[in-house]
Amino acid sequence: MGTAFTQQPTLGEGIFTPSEIAKFLKLPTGKVNRWVNSYWDGDFASKTGHGYSWKKNDSKAVNFLTMVELLIMASLSEQGARTTEIVKAHKVLADRYNVVYPFAMNKVISNIYTDGKKVYLDDGGYIINLDGTDQINLEFVKQLFNNLDFGIDDLASRYWPMGKDNSVVVDPERKFGHPVINETNIYPETIYGMVQAGDPPAFIASLYNLTGKEVEDAIAYCSAA
Repeated sequence: MGTAFTQQPTLGEGIFTPSEIAKFLKLPTGKVNRWVNSYWDGDFASKTGHGYSWKKNDSKAVNFLTMVELLIMASLSEQGARTTEIVKAHKVLADRYNVVYPFAMNKVISNIYTDGKKVYLDDGGYIINLDGTDQINLEFVKQLFNNLDFGIDDLASRYWPMGKDNSVVVDPERKFGHPVINETNIYPETIYGMVQAGDPPAFIASLYNLTGKEVEDAIAYCSAA
């Protein structure tokens, strides 16, 4: 659905289209679009009065924090949590912490749980939508948490789509959030394209002043995508 709450792109916040986010989530672009339209531009915007997206040419786009929230929603959904319960949890957390991006907060990502149906947060004994087992092993959320860096404001600041052992990082302050090789502004696709064209990895590393591992990491990221 549409919304009267609109956002304008801000330098340093990143620009991500649904098709780009779908690559991180390994989901159909149409599903990501529906989530943005129905929840972030629908339910959440109506609740917070905050605009979560803007138009980029003929396509909708969101910032880095909304992208992280979509990662959390996809992770919970993958484990069977009901969409209605995820949406309810977002609204409760937005109220509790008086924020518009609760799913991008360190304290939320590190303590959110699901029993495969409902969602709850273990926050000093405060339980959201508890339904089912008392002890739940959420390795999928722990892994996502480990792939994020957080700033001093407790919000997610960088995302490592292949894990922090890989050099490819999503940093909203660099290249509008397009994945780059860490400590550089080099796109992994640039490296991958040269490898596909037949250039030896050692030559590419020398040309771009990269390590052999950084070249291998770029190839691994593009191959997985």
